[in-house]
This record gives sequence, structure tokens and C-alpha cells, in this order.
Amino acid sequence: MATLSLLLHQIDNGTVLLPEFQRGYVWNRDQVRGLMRSLYKGYPVGGLLLWETEPDMASVRGSSPDGGVRLLLLDGQQRITSLYEVVRGRPPEFFEGDPAAFTGLRFNVEDETFEFYGPAKMRDDVRWVDVTRLFTEGLEPFIREFGRFPEKFATYLERLNRLSNLLQREFHEEKITGPDKDVDVVVDIFNRVNSGGTALSKGDLALAKICAQWSPARQVMRDHLERWREAGFDFSLDWLLRNTTAVATGRAVFTALDSVADKEFETALTKSVGYIGTFLDAVSGRLGLDHEQVLMGRYAIPVVSRLLHLTPGGRFLDAAQRDRVLFWYVHSALWGRFAGSTETVLAQDYEVAERSGIDGLISTLQRWRGGNLEIRPHDFEASTRGSRFYPLLYMLTRVKGARDLGSGLELRAEMLGKLTTLQVHHIFPKALLYKAGYDRGDVNAVANFCFLTQDTNLVIGKRSPEEYFAEAEERHPGVLASQWIPTDPELWRVDRYRDFLVARRELLAQAAQSFLSELRDGASAAAAVELQPITVVADEQDDVRAAQIKAMVEEIVRLGYAEPTLDSEIADPATGRALAVAEAFWPDGLQLGQDRPVVLELDPDVADLPRLEELGYLVFTSVDALLGYVNRRNMTVAGEEETVPGTAPEPAGPVSVAFDQAMRSIYDRARSEANYHATYFLSMLAEHGSLTTARKLLNAPAVSDGFAALWERGRLDLTVEALVVRPEFAELFTPAEIEIAQHRLGQFGYS
Repeated sequence: MATLSLLLHQIDNGTVLLPEFQRGYVWNRDQVRGLMRSLYKGYPVGGLLLWETEPDMASVRGSSPDGGVRLLLLDGQQRITSLYEVVRGRPPEFFEGDPAAFTGLRFNVEDETFEFYGPAKMRDDVRWVDVTRLFTEGLEPFIREFGRFPEKFATYLERLNRLSNLLQREFHEEKITGPDKDVDVVVDIFNRVNSGGTALSKGDLALAKICAQWSPARQVMRDHLERWREAGFDFSLDWLLRNTTAVATGRAVFTALDSVADKEFETALTKSVGYIGTFLDAVSGRLGLDHEQVLMGRYAIPVVSRLLHLTPGGRFLDAAQRDRVLFWYVHSALWGRFAGSTETVLAQDYEVAERSGIDGLISTLQRWRGGNLEIRPHDFEASTRGSRFYPLLYMLTRVKGARDLGSGLELRAEMLGKLTTLQVHHIFPKALLYKAGYDRGDVNAVANFCFLTQDTNLVIGKRSPEEYFAEAEERHPGVLASQWIPTDPELWRVDRYRDFLVARRELLAQAAQSFLSELRDGASAAAAVELQPITVVADEQDDVRAAQIKAMVEEIVRLGYAEPTLDSEIADPATGRALAVAEAFWPDGLQLGQDRPVVLELDPDVADLPRLEELGYLVFTSVDALLGYVNRRNMTVAGEEETVPGTAPEPAGPVSVAFDQAMRSIYDRARSEANYHATYFLSMLAEHGSLTTARKLLNAPAVSDGFAALWERGRLDLTVEALVVRPEFAELFTPAEIEIAQHRLGQFGYS
């Protein structure tokens, strides 16, 4: 047994550490809150599993004194890390994660609850005690502050004393000892213990063994990943290990590294980093794919690493070979070559690369595609920037000399000078299309995107193509054709929008097929101009859906969950077919390694939801539903009931009756006038009543699905926010709630 005080002291002096193979901190705020609540109430919180080992037996995270036995924490990392930070006010040296998960914990001495700091609720109320301050400064500051509560003084101090005495709480320790307990044995024990939690991936297992031989391995790899991140590309540790395994062994499975000595691994890692750099230079300089959003098919890159390793000098033989590799890469990405059984496909392609080089890889890909490596117009029917054909549009813009509709200049860094920041532009403005009754899939079609300088995008604003196309063509003849925009003025009308999309897809497919054929044939390889990186930003300030998703992500991250990838395509592992382009995607679950993959798909009609669910994904088709799931999950963890900040009992006067009638009226009008069936809103009315429903929606971190849907239909007058700001209902809401409603409406153009 060991007290919490002793454990924290052992962490301070480097006696208790984390083994390098442990994943980072993954708890969220409500798990921290729940732990403190359980400890305070004297509930069981589980024991600890430690590995007693000599310094040379395992690589550790953090630093430790020279010599002596060390205790490596195998089970209990999340609990002890949380308690260390809450008590010490800083994370332990071995910490790896988001410190916001446990910053600002407060204890209410009146009702004995734990919550994280919220200024509206806790400012100027000394009964909300900063838990870290209690542990670092002791009881004395609070004795003075509680003097204003003479009747409760003794009770408050007794509760604080009980909380501070948690340092004497004893934890049962179980230790793994003995010279026969090497890293392989311990990793196996770790995975068995964590079978219901954060078990190690195959890559983690391989790295654990590598770190036992070469302790800096993980940090060296992290340093390389950070350099790529600074350059605009975000790769994972597993992905880099996959490249290194390809170079070191020519095999796809991580277990192949078992026979690789530490020096061999170090050499292979250095070489693979060089090969990846060579490839990224080619992808960026030749194809213009210069940032994370457009780097498709990253699991094709280990094949390129293997190919370069087999090539004398470790570089492309010439520009023609480089272009053929890029041809293979683009097509393997477009058709999902590595979307499924990655190790099986990689193994096949490694063998082909060794046997017959890039020509064999192209032939294999063509056979896998049934002989078809052709871009067709319907391939551009996808929507959102997460689809596979968005990077292809960007690539065409960069390599084929697309010109800015305002300046007429080619969208190349060396020609634009200071105007090197581009924006994604909706050719037909979103508001115009929503007003005309088009749905989100049509509005965000890839064929409705082009790229412009920020200045031009600002000047065009929300004007109709009927207005600005003619002006652009008159000033800069041929500028529309350079962006593959149909020049028939009849197609520039909003009522012909779908015909416009059909025509533009034809032009885009022709351009893509032409350029990819050039790559395959090496026709213009030697004369190709190296492209310089350009920054691309999305102009989404007036898009309610984008604002809603942004607020949702901020709230989920604030609660300590993982940050998702946005606009992410999800492919079928069996066929490579695109199943959905998710607005937000958590591939490892909301908490790393502890959940099923989570998908937010706001266009369910164009996604294969049954297949996603069959594959084990947890799918949500609304932001409200996902946030509701997160909140329910947090309440379960914390063992508390949900409350709404600032709510009061619903009055029964004439004004509240009128408000209730108005709330039910906007539901009926939204259904009859805007063809929007607010079923979730109706269920809230039935469960909570009108006033509580309104307050819940106002106090939510993101605008509701109903608000977003009504904005798309140009009917913000039918939102709850529009009711709240009406003068006759002012007495029902606080000034802060009315301000929230006014801000939301004003932000999106309603007055």
C-alpha cells in the first residue's frame, strides 16, 4: 500500500515513471471530476500495477536519477496523472496530452460537488474553492474567506479538511518483479490488464520493443513528425513506423521489426525520412499538393519509400520516372487502393515494386481497377472539401495555370507576390443557392468550388455568376476557361445551376485525364516548373453549419475529448469505395483507444449509413445528437444529473402562455412554410416545456440543428432566437440570454 502523498513524491524524484510504450493521457474533464468525487466520498477507485525494473531493462518517458530500481506505472496512469496535476498544479514530467483536461477544478463547500471553473457561475463566490490552491496553500486562506459565513464556518472547514486529507488515501500496489519479466512479457501483461481500456496497437507493441534497445527512438520519430507538422503535413507515429518497416524489412507487418537490431532500425528510420522528404518535395513541387487538406492517399507513401530504397541513390532516376510514380500515387489515392486491408495491399505492392518497379505498380493498379484508370465527369459529383476529388481540383488549379478571376494572374506564388493566400470560393454563392431551394450537397459540390485570391473573393462577395462572370471575362479574356468554367451565359443563371455543374464536371474530367496522361507518358516531365507552396484558407464566416461544427468541436475538446479530423472521407475497407465524407471524424473514438470510431455525417442521404454501422462506426447525423451523447456520457461518468445554467421554474402568467403558443407556432410554420420538420425540437417541448427548451438552446455551446437548417432556408425568423428577442417576451429571459440570441441572429445577417 502507498499513500497518494508518497506516490506524488516518488513521481517528483523520478522513482515512479511511465514506460515509453504507454500512450499519452486520454481522460476528459468529467472523468477527472468523477475521480475526485469518488475519492472524496470514500468510494473504491482501484489499485495500481507497477513494474519494478532496473534502468537498462526498459525505456521510460520523463527523466530519472541514475541507477537504482524504478517503478514503471502500467495500470493507473490516468488516475495518478490526474491527481498529480490537481494537487501540484502542473502535469508530471512524463505527461503527454492536453493539460486543460484538469485545469481549474473547483469544489463547492456548500453542496460538496466538483465542477470546472465557469465565470458566470463561480465568479465572486468564495464557496467555489480552487482545489489546487487548497493543496498548495493549505486551509489558512479559506479560514479568512469563510468568516462571512459564521453559521456554516465549521461545516465548510470540516469539508475542506476532508478534501485535503485525500493525500493520505492509500492505494493498493501490485508489482511485477524479477529478471525474467522483460519488455515482451510486461507488454503482454499490460495489454491483458488494459483489454477494456487503452490497449497497445501493433505499432505501439513494435515501438515498445525498439525502445527497449534504442531508448531515443520514439522521441526521434516525434521530432520528425513535428518538423513535417510545421511544414503543413500531419502524420502519425504508426505511419512513420510503417515507412521505416518498409525500408528496413520490405515487409508490411510490424512484427518484421523483431529481427531488426537497434542500429539497423536507426539507419532505416533516417533513410525513410529522406525518402518521404523526396516524395513530399515532388508532390508539392510537381503537383502543387502542398498542405494537409490536399495530401491524399498517405498510405501509398510507404510503397514509394520502398521503391526509392530499391532505386540506386535513393532518388528518382529522372523526371519521367518521378512523374510515373506521381501518376500511380494519384490514381491509388483516388480509387482507395489502401483504404482497406492495408497490410495485405502493402505487402503485394512491396513485392511488385521489388520485382518490376513503377511499371509493375501501374499495371497492378490497372488490373485491380478492372483496366480502368480514367477520370470521368461523374467522379466530380462528390461534395465538400473532404472528398477525394477536391485535392484533384486543387492540383489542376496549380499545375494547369488557372487564373484569378479578379487580377487575371495565374495562381502561382511567384506570380502573385504578396497575394499568395488563396481562398476556396463558391462559384454560385451559398446564400443564393439555399434561397433557391438547393440542398447542402448541391451547394457544396466540388464542381461549385474554385480558388481565388482573398482580394478577389472579397470583391465578388455574394454576387451572382450572371454579374461577375461577364465582368471577369471582359477584363481578362480566357480567364473562365482557365478555371474550367462553362462560358455559356445561359448556364450562369441560378435556375440552371445543376446544368452548370454537369458542364463543369465534363471540363474538369477532361483536364484531369489530360494531365494524368502527361504524367504517365512523361510528356512534359523535363519542362515542368517547380511550384511554390501557397496558403489556402476557407472563407466560412457566414456559414452557420461551419460555425456550428466549429463550436461543437471547441466544446468537445474543452471537455477533454480528442479533436476530430474535419471533412474526412471514410472508405469501405473491403472495396475502397467512399462510404461518407464526414463533417467530423474520430477514427480512434472520442477518447483515444477507448471508444468505437465516431462519425458526424450531416448529409445522410448521400452516405452508406448501414455499412458504416456494420463496420462498427458510431454514427450521428446531427450536431445536437452528438452533443447530447457527449453530455449524457459525461453525466454518467460524473454520476450527476444534468442542469441548465441560469434556469428558473417556468412561470404560468399570460406572457409565458403566449411564449408557449409562439414556440409551438414556429414548429408548425417551419413544417408548412419551410419544409423543415423539427422533430427534436418538438420532443424537447414535450419533455421540458417552452421556456426550459429555449434556455437549453440558448445555453448550448453551438447553434442548434434547427437554427442551421432554417438559415439554409432563409427563415431565421422561425428560430427560437428570433422569438427570444421580441420585446413582449423580454421579461422571461435574462439580459445575457437575450444578448446570446441577438448575437447569433446578427452574426448571420438577421435583424
